[in-house]
Amino acid sequence: MIVVETASLNEAELAEYARKKGLYVEQIKAWKDACMNANGGIAKEAARLNRELKDSQKERKKLEKELQRKEKALAEAAALGKRNPQTMQAN
Repeated sequence: MIVVETASLNEAELAEYARKKGLYVEQIKAWKDACMNANGGIAKEAARLNRELKDSQKERKKLEKELQRKEKALAEAAALGKRNPQTMQAN
């Protein structure tokens, strides 16, 4: 709560707040840094996971396109084999 209450205070206001609460300015700054680092770690991890997700989605789309291309080629080969069964037997 103290970190939130002091977030918008300038140095003079922070010093006055600390005196009234019986705290040191350095304590409040340390708590603020700890909060920022804790949240920063989560934000960095979320950004990394989002990048991994996007990469995975791109790879999935690429593989789906390749699968569709191969299925189409296989269907065309099967259709050609039905129209001309002798060419399929010659191989």
